[in-house]
Amino acid sequence: MFKLLSLTLALLVTLVCAPLARAAEARQTVEILHAALLEAMKGGAELGYEGRRKQLAPVLNEVFDFQTISRLVTGRHWAGMSEAQREEFVDVFAQLSAATYAENFDAFGGEKFETRASEKKKNAEVVRTVLLAPDGDEVSLNYLLAEQGEAWRIVNVIAEGVSDISLKRTEYAAVIGREGVGGLIAKLRAKVASYESKKP
Repeated sequence: MFKLLSLTLALLVTLVCAPLARAAEARQTVEILHAALLEAMKGGAELGYEGRRKQLAPVLNEVFDFQTISRLVTGRHWAGMSEAQREEFVDVFAQLSAATYAENFDAFGGEKFETRASEKKKNAEVVRTVLLAPDGDEVSLNYLLAEQGEAWRIVNVIAEGVSDISLKRTEYAAVIGREGVGGLIAKLRAKVASYESKKP
């Protein structure tokens, strides 16, 4: 009887702790990103654009699920893309993400990130954070993460209530409608090149 009670209690502890552990891991993924962004900001002009991009790119590849994001931002057009086009799109989208972060997070003025909450949403986790400025202003940054095996990876960023996936899906659908998938890929490559042309 005592042994059965002990096993039952152990099982209940496992069931209670498992969601908390998953939430902590989802938060950890977001906090890895935030730590990398702060490091790039503190490196600022000393690192230069290219230094920040090289520093951020592997972290972004670790914490973002660029395959899923690419499928979501291209919407119904993803099904009609060849495997080669899909691979090319995922690659250039990841490059553009690194370039955009390197361009925008280029200087440090005492900002900090703060994780406020983490909550389950269907088969995903929402991690709610803010970017705090020294003057007290804050920007809401919420992350939607999906579990992949034993890891949590970011599939969407919602800044001040605006979904990055939704914005890009609308923008990209318009480009594909006019110029096809090849035209969209070319535009993304041109955007990456435009960041590089402004370095340092």
